[in-house]
Amino acid sequence: MDIQTLKSKLLEERAQLEKELGDLGIMDPETGDWGVVGEPDGEEADKNDMGDRDEEFATKANTLGQLELRYKDIKSALEKIERNDGSYGKCEMSGEMIEEDRLAVNPSAKTCKAHM
Repeated sequence: MDIQTLKSKLLEERAQLEKELGDLGIMDPETGDWGVVGEPDGEEADKNDMGDRDEEFATKANTLGQLELRYKDIKSALEKIERNDGSYGKCEMSGEMIEEDRLAVNPSAKTCKAHM
């Protein structure tokens, strides 16, 4: 398994996710958590406009939440690589090595195929 190639993939994906997360929200520097940036509150012309705004906010929040989970998985994988203690590439369920073809597709995988 070529860890440097996997690390490069993780770094590329992290950069892409940071851009996408930045387009949807803002990171709290104290917690590292992301929050949706909404439109400023103000008087709406009618309830339909308010409903549309609320629906858009909920959609953004859901998308941001999914991206944030992926982002955290990638950060965790990169931290394991940097520690260089053999924890990267090991299944968190069994302790066995994760299959190379699984890591090639998903370098931040936490489990082997048997524990997916």
